Amino acid sequence: MTPQSLKALVVDDDRNMRESLVELLESAGWQAEGLASARQVGEALERLRPDAIVSDVRMPGMSGLELLESLSGTEAPPMILISAHGDIPMAVEAIQAGAYTFLEKPFDPRRLLTALSHAAEQHRLRLGTARLKARLARLSGLDRILLGRTPAMTALREMVQDLAETPTTVLLHGETGTGKDLVAHALHDLSPRSDAPFMALSCATLPAEHFESTLFGHGGQPGLLARAHGGTLFLDEIAACPPDVQSKLLRVIETREFHALDDPTPRRVDFRLLSATNEDLEAAVAAGRFRGDLLYRINTVVLSLPALRERADDIPLLFAHFTGLCAALYESAQPELTPSDIAALLAHDWPGNVRELRNVAERFVLARRRAETSLSDVISAQGAPQPAAPNTLREAVAAFEREMIAKALKAHGGRMDEVAEALGIGRRTLNEKIVKLGLNKDAVLVENG
Repeated sequence: MTPQSLKALVVDDDRNMRESLVELLESAGWQAEGLASARQVGEALERLRPDAIVSDVRMPGMSGLELLESLSGTEAPPMILISAHGDIPMAVEAIQAGAYTFLEKPFDPRRLLTALSHAAEQHRLRLGTARLKARLARLSGLDRILLGRTPAMTALREMVQDLAETPTTVLLHGETGTGKDLVAHALHDLSPRSDAPFMALSCATLPAEHFESTLFGHGGQPGLLARAHGGTLFLDEIAACPPDVQSKLLRVIETREFHALDDPTPRRVDFRLLSATNEDLEAAVAAGRFRGDLLYRINTVVLSLPALRERADDIPLLFAHFTGLCAALYESAQPELTPSDIAALLAHDWPGNVRELRNVAERFVLARRRAETSLSDVISAQGAPQPAAPNTLREAVAAFEREMIAKALKAHGGRMDEVAEALGIGRRTLNEKIVKLGLNKDAVLVENG
Protein backbone atom coordinates (compact mmCIF):
# COMPACT_ATOMS: atom_id res chain seq x y z
CA MET A 1 0.00 0.00 0.00
CA THR A 2 1.49 3.32 -0.99
CA PRO A 3 1.31 6.25 1.46
CA GLN A 4 -0.14 8.44 -1.28
CA SER A 5 -3.34 6.38 -1.21
CA LEU A 6 -3.93 6.80 2.54
CA LYS A 7 -6.23 9.28 4.28
CA ALA A 8 -6.39 10.37 7.92
CA LEU A 9 -8.44 12.59 10.20
CA VAL A 10 -6.63 14.58 12.90
CA VAL A 11 -8.87 15.59 15.83
CA ASP A 12 -7.35 18.02 18.34
CA ASP A 13 -8.65 21.24 19.90
CA ASP A 14 -5.08 22.57 20.07
CA ARG A 15 -4.66 24.38 16.78
CA ASN A 16 -0.85 24.26 16.77
CA MET A 17 -0.79 20.52 17.49
CA ARG A 18 -3.52 19.88 14.92
CA GLU A 19 -1.75 21.78 12.17
CA SER A 20 1.60 20.17 13.04
CA LEU A 21 0.11 16.69 12.78
CA VAL A 22 -1.57 17.48 9.46
CA GLU A 23 1.72 18.85 8.13
CA LEU A 24 3.58 15.73 9.34
CA LEU A 25 1.13 13.41 7.62
CA GLU A 26 1.08 15.38 4.38
CA SER A 27 4.88 15.42 4.26
CA ALA A 28 4.74 11.60 4.49
CA GLY A 29 2.36 11.43 1.52
CA TRP A 30 -0.96 11.13 3.37
CA GLN A 31 -4.11 13.06 2.61
CA ALA A 32 -4.95 14.59 5.99
CA GLU A 33 -7.69 16.83 7.37
CA GLY A 34 -7.73 18.52 10.78
CA LEU A 35 -10.83 18.90 12.98
CA ALA A 36 -11.07 21.07 16.08
CA SER A 37 -13.91 19.06 17.66
CA ALA A 38 -14.78 15.37 17.93
CA ARG A 39 -18.38 16.26 17.08
CA GLN A 40 -17.27 17.05 13.52
CA VAL A 41 -16.00 13.51 12.94
CA GLY A 42 -19.31 11.98 11.81
CA GLU A 43 -19.68 14.28 8.82
CA ALA A 44 -15.99 13.99 7.94
CA LEU A 45 -16.14 10.19 7.95
CA GLU A 46 -18.86 10.23 5.28
CA ARG A 47 -17.05 12.79 3.16
CA LEU A 48 -13.39 11.72 3.41
CA ARG A 49 -13.71 8.00 4.26
CA PRO A 50 -10.36 8.01 6.07
CA ASP A 51 -8.20 4.97 6.75
CA ALA A 52 -7.28 6.06 10.30
CA ILE A 53 -8.04 8.67 12.94
CA VAL A 54 -5.58 10.44 15.24
CA SER A 55 -7.33 12.06 18.19
CA ASP A 56 -6.38 13.88 21.34
CA VAL A 57 -7.88 12.39 24.51
CA ARG A 58 -8.75 15.53 26.47
CA MET A 59 -10.99 17.89 24.45
CA PRO A 60 -13.97 20.06 25.41
CA GLY A 61 -17.44 18.88 24.44
CA MET A 62 -16.49 15.29 23.54
CA SER A 63 -13.28 13.60 24.63
CA GLY A 64 -11.27 11.19 22.51
CA LEU A 65 -12.49 8.25 24.64
CA GLU A 66 -16.09 9.35 24.16
CA LEU A 67 -15.48 9.61 20.40
CA LEU A 68 -14.03 6.12 20.43
CA GLU A 69 -17.08 4.79 22.27
CA SER A 70 -19.48 6.53 19.86
CA LEU A 71 -17.82 4.79 16.89
CA SER A 72 -17.83 1.36 18.51
CA GLY A 73 -19.67 -1.27 16.48
CA THR A 74 -19.41 0.69 13.22
CA GLU A 75 -17.07 0.33 10.26
CA ALA A 76 -15.18 3.41 11.44
CA PRO A 77 -11.41 3.36 10.86
CA PRO A 78 -8.97 2.51 13.69
CA MET A 79 -8.19 5.28 16.14
CA ILE A 80 -4.86 6.26 17.65
CA LEU A 81 -5.26 8.30 20.83
CA ILE A 82 -2.67 10.83 22.02
CA SER A 83 -2.45 12.84 25.21
CA ALA A 84 0.01 14.93 27.16
CA HIS A 85 -1.62 13.74 30.38
CA GLY A 86 -1.56 10.02 29.61
CA ASP A 87 -0.90 7.41 32.22
CA ILE A 88 -1.06 3.63 32.33
CA PRO A 89 -4.73 3.38 33.46
CA MET A 90 -5.80 5.74 30.67
CA ALA A 91 -3.82 3.75 28.09
CA VAL A 92 -5.36 0.49 29.30
CA GLU A 93 -8.85 2.00 29.16
CA ALA A 94 -8.22 3.27 25.63
CA ILE A 95 -7.02 -0.10 24.35
CA GLN A 96 -9.88 -1.93 26.06
CA ALA A 97 -12.33 0.50 24.49
CA GLY A 98 -11.02 -0.41 21.05
CA ALA A 99 -8.26 2.05 20.31
CA TYR A 100 -5.58 0.78 17.94
CA THR A 101 -2.86 2.16 20.16
CA PHE A 102 -2.14 4.98 22.63
CA LEU A 103 0.74 7.45 22.38
CA GLU A 104 1.82 9.91 25.02
CA LYS A 105 3.08 13.36 24.08
CA PRO A 106 5.77 14.10 23.20
CA PHE A 107 5.99 11.16 20.82
CA ASP A 108 8.38 10.14 18.08
CA PRO A 109 6.80 11.20 14.74
CA ARG A 110 8.18 8.05 13.10
CA ARG A 111 6.39 5.92 15.66
CA LEU A 112 3.11 7.68 14.91
CA LEU A 113 3.52 7.25 11.15
CA THR A 114 4.36 3.56 11.56
CA ALA A 115 1.34 2.98 13.81
CA LEU A 116 -0.92 4.85 11.37
CA SER A 117 0.33 2.85 8.38
CA HIS A 118 -0.25 -0.47 10.15
CA ALA A 119 -3.68 0.62 11.36
CA ALA A 120 -4.72 1.78 7.89
CA GLU A 121 -3.48 -1.42 6.30
CA GLN A 122 -5.53 -3.56 8.69
CA HIS A 123 -8.59 -1.37 8.18
CA ARG A 124 -8.47 -1.67 4.40
CA LEU A 125 -7.98 -5.41 4.63
CA ARG A 126 -10.93 -5.72 7.03
CA LEU A 127 -13.14 -3.63 4.75
CA GLY A 128 -12.03 -5.64 1.72
CA THR A 129 -12.89 -8.90 3.45
CA ALA A 130 -16.28 -7.55 4.51
CA ARG A 131 -17.01 -6.39 0.97
CA LEU A 132 -16.03 -9.79 -0.40
CA LYS A 133 -18.35 -11.57 2.04
CA ALA A 134 -21.20 -9.18 1.27
CA ARG A 135 -20.68 -9.59 -2.46
CA LEU A 136 -20.65 -13.37 -2.14
CA ALA A 137 -23.82 -13.26 -0.05
CA ARG A 138 -25.58 -11.23 -2.75
CA LEU A 139 -24.60 -13.56 -5.56
CA SER A 140 -27.18 -15.94 -6.93
CA GLY A 141 -27.75 -18.04 -10.01
CA LEU A 142 -25.12 -17.69 -12.72
CA ASP A 143 -23.19 -15.07 -10.72
CA ARG A 144 -22.50 -17.67 -8.04
CA ILE A 145 -21.57 -20.37 -10.54
CA LEU A 146 -19.28 -18.24 -12.70
CA LEU A 147 -17.72 -15.99 -10.07
CA GLY A 148 -15.93 -12.85 -11.17
CA ARG A 149 -16.47 -9.17 -11.84
CA THR A 150 -13.80 -8.55 -14.46
CA PRO A 151 -15.00 -7.58 -17.97
CA ALA A 152 -14.02 -11.02 -19.33
CA MET A 153 -16.22 -12.85 -16.80
CA THR A 154 -19.08 -10.39 -17.22
CA ALA A 155 -19.00 -10.96 -20.98
CA LEU A 156 -18.81 -14.74 -20.47
CA ARG A 157 -21.90 -14.75 -18.23
CA GLU A 158 -23.80 -12.66 -20.78
CA MET A 159 -22.86 -15.09 -23.55
CA VAL A 160 -23.94 -18.08 -21.45
CA GLN A 161 -27.27 -16.41 -20.73
CA ASP A 162 -27.84 -15.75 -24.43
CA LEU A 163 -26.70 -19.16 -25.67
CA ALA A 164 -28.54 -21.16 -23.02
CA GLU A 165 -31.87 -20.45 -24.69
CA THR A 166 -30.69 -21.68 -28.09
CA PRO A 167 -30.07 -25.23 -29.38
CA THR A 168 -26.79 -24.23 -31.02
CA THR A 169 -23.64 -26.35 -30.73
CA VAL A 170 -21.00 -24.72 -28.52
CA LEU A 171 -17.26 -25.37 -28.25
CA LEU A 172 -15.66 -24.26 -24.97
CA HIS A 173 -11.98 -23.40 -25.26
CA GLY A 174 -9.69 -22.65 -22.36
CA GLU A 175 -6.70 -23.83 -20.36
CA THR A 176 -7.02 -26.71 -17.92
CA GLY A 177 -8.77 -25.62 -14.75
CA THR A 178 -10.60 -22.59 -16.18
CA GLY A 179 -14.03 -24.07 -15.49
CA LYS A 180 -15.18 -25.41 -18.84
CA ASP A 181 -17.31 -28.05 -17.09
CA LEU A 182 -19.03 -25.35 -15.01
CA VAL A 183 -19.90 -23.40 -18.15
CA ALA A 184 -21.24 -26.55 -19.82
CA HIS A 185 -23.45 -27.28 -16.81
CA ALA A 186 -24.65 -23.66 -16.79
CA LEU A 187 -25.57 -23.82 -20.49
CA HIS A 188 -27.65 -26.91 -19.74
CA ASP A 189 -29.17 -25.76 -16.44
CA LEU A 190 -30.37 -22.48 -17.92
CA SER A 191 -31.73 -24.08 -21.09
CA PRO A 192 -35.18 -25.46 -21.93
CA ARG A 193 -33.53 -28.90 -21.61
CA SER A 194 -32.69 -28.44 -17.94
CA ASP A 195 -35.19 -31.09 -16.79
CA ALA A 196 -33.62 -33.67 -19.13
CA PRO A 197 -30.29 -35.48 -18.58
CA PHE A 198 -26.86 -33.86 -18.74
CA MET A 199 -24.43 -36.57 -19.83
CA ALA A 200 -20.70 -35.83 -19.69
CA LEU A 201 -17.80 -37.81 -21.10
CA SER A 202 -14.11 -37.07 -20.52
CA CYS A 203 -12.55 -38.13 -23.82
CA ALA A 204 -9.03 -37.88 -22.37
CA THR A 205 -9.59 -40.41 -19.58
CA LEU A 206 -11.66 -43.05 -21.39
CA PRO A 207 -9.63 -45.91 -22.93
CA ALA A 208 -9.95 -45.98 -26.73
CA GLU A 209 -11.28 -49.56 -26.72
CA HIS A 210 -14.21 -48.53 -24.50
CA PHE A 211 -15.11 -45.39 -26.40
CA GLU A 212 -17.74 -46.75 -28.79
CA SER A 213 -19.50 -48.94 -26.22
CA THR A 214 -19.62 -46.03 -23.77
CA LEU A 215 -21.00 -43.65 -26.37
CA PHE A 216 -23.31 -45.91 -28.37
CA GLY A 217 -24.16 -48.71 -25.93
CA HIS A 218 -23.52 -52.46 -25.98
CA GLY A 219 -25.11 -55.68 -24.75
CA GLY A 220 -28.46 -54.09 -24.04
CA GLN A 221 -26.85 -51.34 -21.93
CA PRO A 222 -27.67 -47.83 -23.20
CA GLY A 223 -24.76 -45.59 -24.06
CA LEU A 224 -24.40 -41.90 -23.32
CA LEU A 225 -26.19 -40.92 -26.52
CA ALA A 226 -29.35 -42.83 -25.59
CA ARG A 227 -29.21 -41.52 -22.03
CA ALA A 228 -28.76 -37.94 -23.24
CA HIS A 229 -31.99 -38.05 -25.27
CA GLY A 230 -33.90 -34.79 -24.77
CA GLY A 231 -30.97 -33.28 -22.89
CA THR A 232 -27.32 -32.36 -23.35
CA LEU A 233 -24.21 -34.38 -24.28
CA PHE A 234 -20.96 -32.81 -23.11
CA LEU A 235 -17.73 -34.13 -24.62
CA ASP A 236 -14.83 -32.81 -22.55
CA GLU A 237 -11.32 -32.77 -24.06
CA ILE A 238 -12.81 -33.72 -27.43
CA ALA A 239 -9.41 -33.53 -29.11
CA ALA A 240 -8.66 -36.90 -27.49
CA CYS A 241 -11.56 -38.59 -29.29
CA PRO A 242 -10.16 -41.55 -31.33
CA PRO A 243 -10.10 -40.95 -35.12
CA ASP A 244 -12.42 -43.86 -35.93
CA VAL A 245 -14.98 -42.61 -33.43
CA GLN A 246 -14.76 -39.06 -34.82
CA SER A 247 -16.31 -40.18 -38.12
CA LYS A 248 -19.18 -41.97 -36.34
CA LEU A 249 -19.74 -38.99 -34.07
CA LEU A 250 -19.89 -36.73 -37.13
CA ARG A 251 -22.61 -38.92 -38.62
CA VAL A 252 -24.64 -38.82 -35.41
CA ILE A 253 -24.43 -35.02 -35.34
CA GLU A 254 -25.56 -34.79 -38.95
CA THR A 255 -28.36 -37.40 -38.88
CA ARG A 256 -29.32 -37.51 -35.18
CA GLU A 257 -29.30 -41.30 -35.54
CA PHE A 258 -27.06 -44.01 -34.11
CA HIS A 259 -27.09 -47.70 -33.35
CA ALA A 260 -25.63 -49.75 -30.52
CA LEU A 261 -22.59 -51.88 -31.32
CA ASP A 262 -24.56 -55.15 -31.35
CA ASP A 263 -27.80 -53.77 -32.80
CA PRO A 264 -28.07 -52.70 -36.48
CA THR A 265 -31.39 -50.96 -35.87
CA PRO A 266 -30.91 -47.18 -36.02
CA ARG A 267 -32.23 -45.10 -33.17
CA ARG A 268 -33.28 -41.47 -33.28
CA VAL A 269 -31.82 -39.23 -30.65
CA ASP A 270 -32.44 -35.58 -29.70
CA PHE A 271 -29.58 -33.91 -27.86
CA ARG A 272 -27.65 -30.70 -27.69
CA LEU A 273 -23.89 -31.10 -28.14
CA LEU A 274 -21.40 -29.18 -26.04
CA SER A 275 -17.67 -29.78 -26.41
CA ALA A 276 -14.58 -28.54 -24.62
CA THR A 277 -10.86 -28.48 -25.33
CA ASN A 278 -7.66 -26.91 -24.09
CA GLU A 279 -5.97 -27.57 -27.44
CA ASP A 280 -5.80 -25.62 -30.68
CA LEU A 281 -8.14 -27.77 -32.78
CA GLU A 282 -7.14 -25.99 -35.98
CA ALA A 283 -3.58 -27.17 -35.34
CA ALA A 284 -4.89 -30.65 -34.55
CA VAL A 285 -6.69 -30.67 -37.91
CA ALA A 286 -3.51 -29.56 -39.69
CA ALA A 287 -1.60 -32.35 -37.93
CA GLY A 288 -4.17 -34.93 -39.03
CA ARG A 289 -5.27 -35.74 -35.48
CA PHE A 290 -8.73 -34.24 -35.76
CA ARG A 291 -11.26 -34.20 -38.57
CA GLY A 292 -11.84 -30.79 -40.10
CA ASP A 293 -15.47 -31.57 -40.95
CA LEU A 294 -16.11 -32.55 -37.32
CA LEU A 295 -14.52 -29.34 -36.09
CA TYR A 296 -16.86 -27.29 -38.27
CA ARG A 297 -19.82 -29.18 -36.79
CA ILE A 298 -18.89 -28.53 -33.16
CA ASN A 299 -17.61 -24.95 -33.34
CA THR A 300 -20.79 -23.14 -34.42
CA VAL A 301 -20.13 -20.89 -31.43
CA VAL A 302 -16.80 -20.83 -29.59
CA LEU A 303 -16.67 -19.58 -26.00
CA SER A 304 -13.15 -18.74 -24.81
CA LEU A 305 -12.63 -18.95 -21.06
CA PRO A 306 -9.99 -16.57 -19.66
CA ALA A 307 -7.05 -17.90 -17.69
CA LEU A 308 -7.00 -16.85 -14.05
CA ARG A 309 -3.85 -14.75 -14.54
CA GLU A 310 -5.81 -12.73 -17.11
CA ARG A 311 -8.41 -11.74 -14.51
CA ALA A 312 -6.27 -11.12 -11.44
CA ASP A 313 -8.87 -8.82 -9.87
CA ASP A 314 -11.14 -11.86 -9.40
CA ILE A 315 -8.57 -13.87 -7.43
CA PRO A 316 -9.35 -12.53 -3.90
CA LEU A 317 -13.11 -12.94 -4.50
CA LEU A 318 -12.70 -16.53 -5.71
CA PHE A 319 -10.31 -17.40 -2.90
CA ALA A 320 -12.70 -16.04 -0.27
CA HIS A 321 -15.48 -18.12 -1.83
CA PHE A 322 -13.42 -21.31 -1.81
CA THR A 323 -12.07 -20.89 1.73
CA GLY A 324 -15.66 -20.34 2.90
CA LEU A 325 -16.81 -23.57 1.25
CA CYS A 326 -13.85 -25.55 2.59
CA ALA A 327 -14.19 -24.12 6.10
CA ALA A 328 -17.83 -25.25 6.17
CA LEU A 329 -16.86 -28.70 4.84
CA TYR A 330 -14.20 -29.22 7.49
CA GLU A 331 -16.16 -27.48 10.25
CA SER A 332 -13.41 -24.89 10.69
CA ALA A 333 -13.25 -21.13 10.95
CA GLN A 334 -12.69 -19.37 7.64
CA PRO A 335 -9.11 -18.03 7.82
CA GLU A 336 -8.64 -14.28 7.61
CA LEU A 337 -6.11 -13.12 5.03
CA THR A 338 -3.21 -10.86 5.96
CA PRO A 339 -1.81 -8.29 3.53
CA SER A 340 1.10 -10.65 2.82
CA ASP A 341 -1.40 -13.45 2.05
CA ILE A 342 -3.17 -11.28 -0.51
CA ALA A 343 0.20 -10.29 -1.99
CA ALA A 344 1.06 -14.00 -2.34
CA LEU A 345 -2.27 -14.63 -4.07
CA LEU A 346 -1.65 -11.91 -6.62
CA ALA A 347 2.04 -12.74 -7.14
CA HIS A 348 1.43 -16.39 -8.08
CA ASP A 349 0.94 -17.18 -11.79
CA TRP A 350 -1.77 -19.87 -11.22
CA PRO A 351 -0.88 -22.22 -14.10
CA GLY A 352 -3.64 -24.56 -12.89
CA ASN A 353 -6.15 -21.69 -12.98
CA VAL A 354 -9.32 -21.81 -10.85
CA ARG A 355 -8.88 -25.51 -10.07
CA GLU A 356 -5.44 -24.82 -8.60
CA LEU A 357 -6.81 -21.85 -6.64
CA ARG A 358 -9.50 -24.05 -5.10
CA ASN A 359 -6.94 -26.71 -4.17
CA VAL A 360 -4.75 -24.08 -2.49
CA ALA A 361 -7.78 -22.71 -0.62
CA GLU A 362 -8.53 -26.19 0.72
CA ARG A 363 -4.92 -26.78 1.77
CA PHE A 364 -4.86 -23.36 3.44
CA VAL A 365 -7.97 -24.13 5.49
CA LEU A 366 -6.54 -27.52 6.52
CA ALA A 367 -3.12 -26.06 7.34
CA ARG A 368 -4.62 -23.32 9.50
CA ARG A 369 -6.47 -25.97 11.52
CA ARG A 370 -3.14 -27.42 12.56
CA ALA A 371 -1.01 -24.31 13.00
CA GLU A 372 -0.58 -20.69 12.06
CA THR A 373 0.86 -20.62 8.55
CA SER A 374 1.14 -18.17 5.71
CA LEU A 375 -0.54 -18.56 2.35
CA SER A 376 2.86 -18.11 0.70
CA ASP A 377 4.08 -21.28 2.46
CA VAL A 378 1.00 -23.22 1.33
CA ILE A 379 1.47 -22.13 -2.29
CA SER A 380 5.20 -22.96 -2.19
CA ALA A 381 4.46 -26.43 -0.78
CA GLN A 382 2.53 -27.39 -3.94
CA GLY A 383 5.67 -28.54 -5.66
CA ALA A 384 7.06 -30.39 -2.65
CA PRO A 385 8.10 -34.00 -3.38
CA GLN A 386 5.81 -36.80 -2.26
CA PRO A 387 6.93 -38.92 0.71
CA ALA A 388 8.88 -42.09 -0.06
CA ALA A 389 7.48 -45.59 0.43
CA PRO A 390 6.69 -46.33 4.10
CA ASN A 391 9.50 -47.80 6.18
CA THR A 392 7.62 -48.25 9.47
CA LEU A 393 4.35 -49.85 10.48
CA ARG A 394 2.90 -46.45 11.40
CA GLU A 395 3.76 -45.05 7.96
CA ALA A 396 2.30 -48.12 6.26
CA VAL A 397 -0.97 -47.79 8.22
CA ALA A 398 -1.17 -44.10 7.31
CA ALA A 399 -0.57 -44.91 3.62
CA PHE A 400 -3.27 -47.60 3.74
CA GLU A 401 -5.77 -45.22 5.40
CA ARG A 402 -4.94 -42.53 2.86
CA GLU A 403 -5.61 -44.94 0.00
CA MET A 404 -8.86 -46.24 1.53
CA ILE A 405 -10.22 -42.74 2.16
CA ALA A 406 -9.22 -41.59 -1.34
CA LYS A 407 -11.01 -44.56 -2.92
CA ALA A 408 -14.14 -43.89 -0.84
CA LEU A 409 -14.08 -40.20 -1.78
CA LYS A 410 -13.94 -41.14 -5.47
CA ALA A 411 -16.60 -43.82 -5.17
CA HIS A 412 -19.07 -41.48 -3.45
CA GLY A 413 -18.25 -38.30 -5.36
CA GLY A 414 -16.92 -36.52 -2.28
CA ARG A 415 -20.22 -36.77 -0.34
CA MET A 416 -18.74 -36.87 3.13
CA ASP A 417 -21.63 -38.49 4.98
CA GLU A 418 -21.68 -41.37 2.50
CA VAL A 419 -17.89 -41.69 2.65
CA ALA A 420 -17.95 -41.87 6.45
CA GLU A 421 -20.70 -44.49 6.38
CA ALA A 422 -18.85 -46.60 3.80
CA LEU A 423 -15.68 -46.54 5.91
CA GLY A 424 -17.58 -47.30 9.11
CA ILE A 425 -16.42 -44.17 10.94
CA GLY A 426 -18.05 -40.94 12.09
CA ARG A 427 -18.06 -37.77 10.02
CA ARG A 428 -15.87 -35.92 12.53
CA THR A 429 -13.39 -38.80 12.62
CA LEU A 430 -13.26 -38.76 8.83
CA ASN A 431 -12.54 -35.01 8.79
CA GLU A 432 -9.80 -35.46 11.39
CA LYS A 433 -8.18 -38.26 9.39
CA ILE A 434 -8.27 -36.21 6.19
CA VAL A 435 -6.49 -33.38 7.99
CA LYS A 436 -3.99 -35.69 9.73
CA LEU A 437 -3.15 -37.54 6.52
CA GLY A 438 -2.86 -34.35 4.47
CA LEU A 439 -5.42 -35.51 1.89
CA ASN A 440 -6.61 -32.96 -0.66
CA LYS A 441 -10.25 -33.92 -1.29
CA ASP A 442 -10.68 -31.78 -4.39
CA ALA A 443 -7.46 -33.09 -5.96
CA VAL A 444 -8.59 -36.68 -5.31
CA LEU A 445 -11.88 -36.05 -7.08
CA VAL A 446 -10.15 -34.32 -10.02
CA GLU A 447 -7.84 -37.33 -10.42
CA ASN A 448 -10.95 -39.44 -10.69
CA GLY A 449 -11.97 -37.51 -13.84
